[in-house]
Amino acid sequence: MAVWPENRFDQLLVFTLEGKRYALHLEAVESVVRAVEVTPLPDAPEMVLGIINLQGRIVPVINTRRCFRLQERELRTSDQFIIVSTARRTLVFVTDAVLDVIGFPSGGAVPSGEILPGMERIEGVMILADGMIIITDIDKILSLDDELLLDDQLEKMGCLEAGVGHECREQLP
Repeated sequence: MAVWPENRFDQLLVFTLEGKRYALHLEAVESVVRAVEVTPLPDAPEMVLGIINLQGRIVPVINTRRCFRLQERELRTSDQFIIVSTARRTLVFVTDAVLDVIGFPSGGAVPSGEILPGMERIEGVMILADGMIIITDIDKILSLDDELLLDDQLEKMGCLEAGVGHECREQLP
């Protein structure tokens, strides 16, 4: 087994959806919290399930199942939310469960372009002895059009930009 220098490892937060494993780069993760009620956002982009009030910030909740073309289901109290920071905003990923933080050698995943060109939401796939882990590209979960539509809907609700989160004049649950 090769020994890699410490600075050559990336860390991933591994989560599950429908028994399949996915991952996010740990440096993008703010926290993991128990699922709460999501407030629907009228006319939101297809990938947005709604919004939540996260310590005074209004944060869009991503319909993670739709992103990965999995069968949709109602939110469960056992689900977990992963709060992530993208280059443009804070988002919430709905997951069945968060499993672990793992390290892997930088460049140790098969890039998505080598698997199938045009997979925008996938950065790559890590192949392990016990299966695969799909690594998500959080900065490409929402298209630019989705970002603009989401900003428009949040503005209509009276939400104002506040860093990478939003504050609203209206009270949300």
